[in-house]
Amino acid sequence: MPTTPDMSMDTTAVGDTGLLDTLQHEVALFARRAEQTRLGGVGQVRTFMDRAAYLLLNRLDNEGPMGVKALAASMGIDSSTVTRQVAPLVDTGLVKRTSHPEDGRAVVLQLSPRGHARLEEVRSSRRQLMAELTQDWEQEEREAFCALLTRFNGALSARMSAPDAPGPEERPSS
Repeated sequence: MPTTPDMSMDTTAVGDTGLLDTLQHEVALFARRAEQTRLGGVGQVRTFMDRAAYLLLNRLDNEGPMGVKALAASMGIDSSTVTRQVAPLVDTGLVKRTSHPEDGRAVVLQLSPRGHARLEEVRSSRRQLMAELTQDWEQEEREAFCALLTRFNGALSARMSAPDAPGPEERPSS
Protein backbone atom coordinates (compact mmCIF):
# COMPACT_ATOMS: atom_id res chain seq x y z
CA MET A 1 0.00 0.00 0.00
CA PRO A 2 1.53 3.35 -1.00
CA THR A 3 2.19 5.82 1.74
CA THR A 4 0.95 9.37 1.59
CA PRO A 5 2.70 12.33 3.11
CA ASP A 6 1.40 13.67 6.40
CA MET A 7 -0.50 16.74 5.21
CA SER A 8 -0.95 18.05 8.77
CA MET A 9 2.71 19.06 8.93
CA ASP A 10 4.21 21.99 7.09
CA THR A 11 6.98 20.21 5.21
CA THR A 12 7.87 23.20 3.08
CA ALA A 13 10.31 24.51 5.69
CA VAL A 14 13.93 24.81 4.59
CA GLY A 15 15.61 21.43 4.87
CA ASP A 16 12.37 19.41 4.86
CA THR A 17 11.65 18.52 1.26
CA GLY A 18 9.26 15.56 1.61
CA LEU A 19 6.08 17.35 0.55
CA LEU A 20 7.85 19.33 -2.16
CA ASP A 21 9.37 16.13 -3.55
CA THR A 22 5.94 14.53 -3.63
CA LEU A 23 4.44 17.63 -5.25
CA GLN A 24 7.06 17.87 -8.00
CA HIS A 25 6.74 14.13 -8.67
CA GLU A 26 2.93 14.29 -8.90
CA VAL A 27 3.11 17.32 -11.22
CA ALA A 28 5.59 15.44 -13.45
CA LEU A 29 3.28 12.39 -13.52
CA PHE A 30 0.30 14.59 -14.30
CA ALA A 31 2.15 16.31 -17.15
CA ARG A 32 3.19 12.97 -18.64
CA ARG A 33 -0.27 11.42 -18.33
CA ALA A 34 -1.95 14.53 -19.68
CA GLU A 35 0.39 14.50 -22.67
CA GLN A 36 -0.08 10.76 -23.21
CA THR A 37 -3.86 11.08 -23.27
CA ARG A 38 -3.80 14.72 -24.33
CA LEU A 39 -6.86 14.79 -22.12
CA GLY A 40 -8.70 13.71 -25.22
CA GLY A 41 -11.90 13.09 -23.37
CA VAL A 42 -14.05 10.04 -23.74
CA GLY A 43 -15.54 8.44 -26.76
CA GLN A 44 -14.22 8.18 -30.24
CA VAL A 45 -10.87 9.37 -31.54
CA ARG A 46 -12.68 12.30 -33.17
CA THR A 47 -12.79 14.05 -29.77
CA PHE A 48 -8.99 14.28 -29.73
CA MET A 49 -7.46 17.70 -30.22
CA ASP A 50 -3.85 18.74 -30.01
CA ARG A 51 -3.10 20.82 -26.89
CA ALA A 52 -1.84 23.82 -28.85
CA ALA A 53 -4.90 23.79 -31.12
CA TYR A 54 -7.24 23.52 -28.16
CA LEU A 55 -5.62 26.44 -26.35
CA LEU A 56 -5.61 28.64 -29.48
CA LEU A 57 -9.23 27.87 -30.38
CA ASN A 58 -10.30 28.34 -26.78
CA ARG A 59 -8.56 31.73 -26.60
CA LEU A 60 -10.18 32.92 -29.84
CA ASP A 61 -13.56 31.73 -28.60
CA ASN A 62 -13.20 33.47 -25.24
CA GLU A 63 -11.57 36.70 -26.43
CA GLY A 64 -12.85 37.05 -29.97
CA PRO A 65 -11.01 37.81 -33.21
CA MET A 66 -7.48 39.17 -32.89
CA GLY A 67 -4.21 39.51 -34.70
CA VAL A 68 -1.30 37.14 -34.36
CA LYS A 69 0.68 39.50 -32.11
CA ALA A 70 -2.27 40.01 -29.74
CA LEU A 71 -2.97 36.28 -29.65
CA ALA A 72 0.69 35.52 -28.94
CA ALA A 73 0.82 38.12 -26.17
CA SER A 74 -2.36 36.85 -24.54
CA MET A 75 -0.99 33.31 -24.54
CA GLY A 76 2.52 34.22 -23.43
CA ILE A 77 4.22 32.76 -26.52
CA ASP A 78 5.97 34.34 -29.48
CA SER A 79 4.31 35.33 -32.74
CA SER A 80 6.24 32.81 -34.82
CA THR A 81 4.91 29.99 -32.63
CA VAL A 82 1.34 31.24 -33.04
CA THR A 83 1.80 31.55 -36.80
CA ARG A 84 3.12 27.98 -37.00
CA GLN A 85 0.33 26.60 -34.77
CA VAL A 86 -2.46 28.50 -36.52
CA ALA A 87 -1.51 27.39 -40.04
CA PRO A 88 -3.04 23.88 -39.79
CA LEU A 89 -6.12 25.34 -38.10
CA VAL A 90 -6.63 27.64 -41.07
CA ASP A 91 -5.93 24.79 -43.51
CA THR A 92 -8.60 22.62 -41.87
CA GLY A 93 -11.14 25.45 -41.72
CA LEU A 94 -11.24 25.79 -37.92
CA VAL A 95 -9.84 29.34 -38.00
CA LYS A 96 -10.48 32.06 -40.60
CA ARG A 97 -8.07 34.80 -41.58
CA THR A 98 -9.86 38.06 -42.26
CA SER A 99 -8.81 41.64 -42.83
CA HIS A 100 -8.73 43.93 -39.84
CA PRO A 101 -11.82 46.19 -40.00
CA GLU A 102 -9.79 49.39 -39.47
CA ASP A 103 -6.59 48.41 -41.27
CA GLY A 104 -7.22 46.21 -44.29
CA ARG A 105 -3.52 45.30 -44.47
CA ALA A 106 -3.58 43.62 -41.05
CA VAL A 107 -4.82 40.04 -40.62
CA VAL A 108 -7.24 39.02 -37.89
CA LEU A 109 -7.71 35.43 -36.77
CA GLN A 110 -11.23 34.34 -36.01
CA LEU A 111 -12.84 31.09 -34.93
CA SER A 112 -14.91 29.74 -37.82
CA PRO A 113 -18.36 28.18 -37.27
CA ARG A 114 -16.71 24.81 -37.94
CA GLY A 115 -14.00 25.65 -35.39
CA HIS A 116 -16.59 26.62 -32.82
CA ALA A 117 -18.51 23.35 -33.34
CA ARG A 118 -15.30 21.30 -33.13
CA LEU A 119 -14.17 23.13 -30.00
CA GLU A 120 -17.52 22.50 -28.32
CA GLU A 121 -17.33 18.82 -29.24
CA VAL A 122 -13.90 18.54 -27.61
CA ARG A 123 -14.97 20.57 -24.56
CA SER A 124 -17.97 18.34 -24.06
CA SER A 125 -15.82 15.22 -24.26
CA ARG A 126 -13.28 16.66 -21.83
CA ARG A 127 -16.03 17.72 -19.42
CA GLN A 128 -17.28 14.14 -19.47
CA LEU A 129 -13.75 12.87 -18.78
CA MET A 130 -13.36 15.28 -15.84
CA ALA A 131 -16.73 14.12 -14.48
CA GLU A 132 -15.65 10.48 -14.72
CA LEU A 133 -12.24 11.07 -13.14
CA THR A 134 -13.78 12.94 -10.21
CA GLN A 135 -17.06 11.05 -9.92
CA ASP A 136 -16.34 9.96 -6.35
CA TRP A 137 -15.25 13.44 -5.25
CA GLU A 138 -17.44 15.79 -3.29
CA GLN A 139 -18.39 19.04 -5.02
CA GLU A 140 -16.21 20.94 -2.52
CA GLU A 141 -13.24 18.76 -3.46
CA ARG A 142 -13.73 19.51 -7.17
CA GLU A 143 -13.99 23.23 -6.41
CA ALA A 144 -10.90 23.16 -4.18
CA PHE A 145 -8.87 21.21 -6.76
CA CYS A 146 -9.94 23.59 -9.51
CA ALA A 147 -9.09 26.64 -7.39
CA LEU A 148 -5.67 25.25 -6.43
CA LEU A 149 -4.85 24.15 -9.97
CA THR A 150 -5.87 27.59 -11.26
CA ARG A 151 -3.67 29.21 -8.62
CA PHE A 152 -0.76 26.88 -9.46
CA ASN A 153 -1.07 27.63 -13.20
CA GLY A 154 -1.23 31.35 -12.40
CA ALA A 155 1.99 31.09 -10.39
CA LEU A 156 3.68 29.21 -13.25
CA SER A 157 2.49 31.80 -15.75
CA ALA A 158 3.72 34.67 -13.60
CA ARG A 159 7.09 32.99 -13.16
CA MET A 160 7.48 32.41 -16.89
CA SER A 161 6.56 35.99 -17.73
CA ALA A 162 8.90 37.50 -15.14
CA PRO A 163 11.69 39.60 -16.67
CA ASP A 164 14.37 37.30 -15.28
CA ALA A 165 12.65 34.05 -16.34
CA PRO A 166 14.86 31.69 -18.33
CA GLY A 167 14.24 31.48 -22.06
CA PRO A 168 13.21 28.18 -23.67
CA GLU A 169 16.83 27.27 -24.41
CA GLU A 170 17.77 27.79 -20.74
CA ARG A 171 14.85 25.84 -19.23
CA PRO A 172 15.58 22.31 -18.15
CA SER A 173 13.88 19.73 -20.37
CA SER A 174 11.25 17.53 -18.81
